[in-house]
Amino acid sequence: MSSLEKEFLEKIEKHKGVIFKISKMYMDNKDDQNDLYQEIIYQAWKSYGDFQKRSDFSTWLYRTALNTAIVFLRSEKKRSFIRNQDIDGLSTPQEPYNDTDDKNMKLMFDAIHQLSPIDKALIFFFLEDFPGKEIAVQLGITEVNARVKLKRAKEKLKEIIVKQQNANTN
Repeated sequence: MSSLEKEFLEKIEKHKGVIFKISKMYMDNKDDQNDLYQEIIYQAWKSYGDFQKRSDFSTWLYRTALNTAIVFLRSEKKRSFIRNQDIDGLSTPQEPYNDTDDKNMKLMFDAIHQLSPIDKALIFFFLEDFPGKEIAVQLGITEVNARVKLKRAKEKLKEIIVKQQNANTN
């Protein structure tokens, strides 16, 4: 294994939680989540040689992962048959939630699945505690626009969750 491959795999291992969260936000079943997880790693590896290190690896990975998720979601061909021993050797992280959180997390992810791809990205950045300025940079929009869009995305998410809760109590 080359030093570049080793460096990449170490960075991916360090940031695999981000990839897992994005996969879970954009895909609603476990098989598709795993496929997207691998596709993100594959796409990141393909473009890693072009990573110019003008930003942090995590920032670059967020953007790569979100772009991959959006393309993956839109594509009719959701299966990418990647056969690389190094990528196959990476484990998909287990969900870090306990039984008490499961129902609330499922409710939240079910609601997130109903959002548009851009709203999902905004909610992801919000959940990752990105400031408005960084969200704007990631999405290539102004900070004011990012904050407005985030506010609207949170309102949509809240409406969906309230509807789901009302449906579950009736």
